[in-house]
Amino acid sequence: MKQEIGDRTAAQTALKELNHQLENRIAERTSTLEKTVLDLQKAHQTLLARERELQHNALHDSLTGLPNRSWLLTRLSVLIETTYKNPQYLYAILFIDLDRFKVLNDSLGHLVGDELLKKVTQRLQSCLSENATLARWGGDEFIVLLENISSEATAIATANAILERIKTPFQLRTYQIHTGASIGITSSIHGYQQPQAVLRDADVAMYHAKQAGRGCYVVLTPEMQQLAYARLQLENELRQGLTRQEFALHYQPIVSLATGQLYGFEALIRWYHPQRGVVSPIDFIPIAEETGLIHDLGLWVLEEAITQLQQWSSLHPANQELVMSINLSPLQLMQDGLVEHLDALFQKTGVNGQNIKLEVTESCLLEAGSSETRVLERIKATGMQICIDDFGTGYSAFSRLHEFPVDTLKIDKSFIRRLQDDQRSGPTIQTIITLAHGLQMDAIAEGIETPEERQKLQDMGCEWGQGYLFAPPLASDQASEWVY
Repeated sequence: MKQEIGDRTAAQTALKELNHQLENRIAERTSTLEKTVLDLQKAHQTLLARERELQHNALHDSLTGLPNRSWLLTRLSVLIETTYKNPQYLYAILFIDLDRFKVLNDSLGHLVGDELLKKVTQRLQSCLSENATLARWGGDEFIVLLENISSEATAIATANAILERIKTPFQLRTYQIHTGASIGITSSIHGYQQPQAVLRDADVAMYHAKQAGRGCYVVLTPEMQQLAYARLQLENELRQGLTRQEFALHYQPIVSLATGQLYGFEALIRWYHPQRGVVSPIDFIPIAEETGLIHDLGLWVLEEAITQLQQWSSLHPANQELVMSINLSPLQLMQDGLVEHLDALFQKTGVNGQNIKLEVTESCLLEAGSSETRVLERIKATGMQICIDDFGTGYSAFSRLHEFPVDTLKIDKSFIRRLQDDQRSGPTIQTIITLAHGLQMDAIAEGIETPEERQKLQDMGCEWGQGYLFAPPLASDQASEWVY
């Protein structure tokens, strides 16, 4: 009996121990499961946060934190749908472009440029009401979206506030930076159906603001829209023209004012449009620059002009000193491989770089940063000459002239045209010639049309000249007659 009681007690004790062990295992497993659930919940929350971060980053600018172009296009689509349902609903766009930002960015460095963009963002936001959203379109371009406004007057008032606020100098590190803004305005009164059309027209108006002198706003008009459409049409035809080889070079002789001896030619592009006839470079070069077509067009001009000079030199060995002047767009200075392409052309044709003079405008030098200056120095190192075209027509580049490896100043034809009637034109021309000689440069006068103009320029010490007095721009076969 005692044995049975002992066995039962032992069994109960063992059972209790097993129950205790089981409870411990259950508790451990429950704790593990609870920890796993917590880990899964944390991972889920992390994934949700990461997803929200990715969504935010996809719609916002990393530098300023502002909504980006993707956000803007999406929001404009919603507003266009709203105006379709409710024609009385009005929204407006302000397209803001900082003036001279590229010069500041290149001269002070990208870090300072980024700091400036952040400061600009803060100032712009301080000018906006609750129904306005500031977005960054890219680079130094910002967009203000005004929703549910009563009239375009609200947009104009906002633009005025921005212009007033932005003109106050920025203090960054040790720099006091002056900048401004050009603003284009458009609104839903134009009946937009696509977000891209809204931004295109705002950009068109901004372009007109820059043409008006910068530091101002321009409201889009129907006439501007028509011009923009015509411009778009010309852009498409320009692309086709490159493919169809509708372009040709004409060559205007440059001569010695003292002897009339041929010095060289300026290569001038012409577009022989099948319907429009001869299209002026004034009409298509700006479009080529805006669209990037200037790179292909510019390379073609360089190759065509250098090849033509090689042909003249081989046919007439006595004219080995002829100089070919070729206009260079500011955008071409930033084109990758420009100098290498020129070197390859010299090797291919046998032309000496010293016989090539690349012409850049005065405004190009004024806005040139360190990268453009390095390209000019590399061009000069190949032996090519550099000429400043239209000198004296813009804001004076006198203060920066010594920074660049320039060989020639070209006096703009507007000064020559006024030489007979404007008493100030003569002293201005004389100053340019004296400046050129003082800096070991020579001078070329363009647009000479009368013997009197030629004589006055010669008396002032100008070495070279071109104009209709000598010859207009000539097709290659006509220009060849000058080479004999």
